[in-house]
Amino acid sequence: MAKPYLRIDIVSDVVCPWCVIGFKRLQQALARFPDHFDLNIVWHPFELNPQMPEAGENLREHITRKYRISDQESAENRKQLTEIGRQLGFEFNFSDEMRIYNTNQAHRLLHWAEPTGHQTDLQMRLFEEYFTRGKNLNHESVLLDAAEAAGLEREAASNALQDTAITRQTLAREEQLLVQGIRGVPLFMFNHEHAISGAQEVSVFEQQLQQLTESAT
Repeated sequence: MAKPYLRIDIVSDVVCPWCVIGFKRLQQALARFPDHFDLNIVWHPFELNPQMPEAGENLREHITRKYRISDQESAENRKQLTEIGRQLGFEFNFSDEMRIYNTNQAHRLLHWAEPTGHQTDLQMRLFEEYFTRGKNLNHESVLLDAAEAAGLEREAASNALQDTAITRQTLAREEQLLVQGIRGVPLFMFNHEHAISGAQEVSVFEQQLQQLTESAT
């Protein structure tokens, strides 16, 4: 008997910590349905800071200004994220010197990687490069190292970053999502019919997967 097809579209930004947490929770939920679905995960671009300059900005200063919170609240939030990440098996290494960067190039690379079968591997590698290793995701060498580590060919990835068609396609997809009313990430869409917004608990994802299982029988 054929497995039911399940496509999960994920809208995220590679500098969004809750996108990491949401995906790790989704992974835990999927693990409770082993080999049940013919699974296809597709990542879509969302830039939290499309006007971010090339040099980036201090993350702590950016967060306190953008969300109008105090330094103490920012520190507490980072501590909370670090602990949640630890519980999920992901290492957040926040510091007062950490910077946030423009992610346009990273999204272009992810767009190119979609048909290769390595898009999720690349997405996770980019999360790790930024949150765990503190790398600048606006540097081509960092992006190419991540692509290579994810199983993609370095030269092909370099060519993709210079491809104007990929740049146009990525921008068009971002604009399409904004037109659809998407204003925050992460967003998880299941078979284009059901959506879960935010980094919900594992049980929320489990409930959605259970419903999909029952509707397929």
